[in-house]
Amino acid sequence: MNQLGLLLFITIIPVILILIYVYQKDKKKEPISLLMQFFGLGIICCFLVIFLSQFLGNFFPFMNSENRKTFFDIFIYSFFGVAFIEEGCKWIMLYTRGYFTKEFDEIYDILVYSVFVSLGFAFFENAYYIFQVGQLKTAIIRAFSAIPGHACDAIFMGYYLSIAKQYYYKKEQKKEITNIILSIMIPTLLHGIYDFCIMSKMKWFAYSFFAFIIFLYIISIKKIKEMSEENRMIKYHDIFCKNCGAKMEGKRCKNCGTEYK
Repeated sequence: MNQLGLLLFITIIPVILILIYVYQKDKKKEPISLLMQFFGLGIICCFLVIFLSQFLGNFFPFMNSENRKTFFDIFIYSFFGVAFIEEGCKWIMLYTRGYFTKEFDEIYDILVYSVFVSLGFAFFENAYYIFQVGQLKTAIIRAFSAIPGHACDAIFMGYYLSIAKQYYYKKEQKKEITNIILSIMIPTLLHGIYDFCIMSKMKWFAYSFFAFIIFLYIISIKKIKEMSEENRMIKYHDIFCKNCGAKMEGKRCKNCGTEYK
């Protein structure tokens, strides 16, 4: 295998492994054609991010690398110039295509959609970056950090959108909106911390970075397991007792005492 082929392999393999892991945790599998749409939307996100970054660079000095000299400039660029723009673009694709689709009928579904969008973005971004740099060491580091990092951000995005959709069906609009906002802000915060630790080039933040990503990976895996195990239909339909016709809550009718398996 030549250098280019090896770089491509290292770029693809973590994406495939994470997607398989998340997909297998879904008890009621989503259509592959739909998931490929989300992956493609993630790739489209890259072009949208490039456009927005170049456009905003005309108005905000901190968007240009030669102007990012102070601690504050790096902080703003990490959280707004990178994290908010990237997570915002991914969120737009996920929300507009996934939030109201009829396929999103279980708690876990939107998490799967979110990860596919995010890793579509991560795959294209990583391939573009690695082939520009052309270093094997960089490819390996990003395979264990950047790609899983994008997946972790996506897990939290999907988690809060799942909660929001449950409140949508309960007609609790304020709680729905709160969780929709969290579905953008929490991934942005996590992404921003990740980038700031790297861009600051300070030893203290470098050490914090490794502790942060280990913590992030552990919490993200727990979220996947939690949502997968508790997976159920988001919208419940009223169930009535066949014996007396009363509305039921659970497997036992409180009105006549009939039990159902």
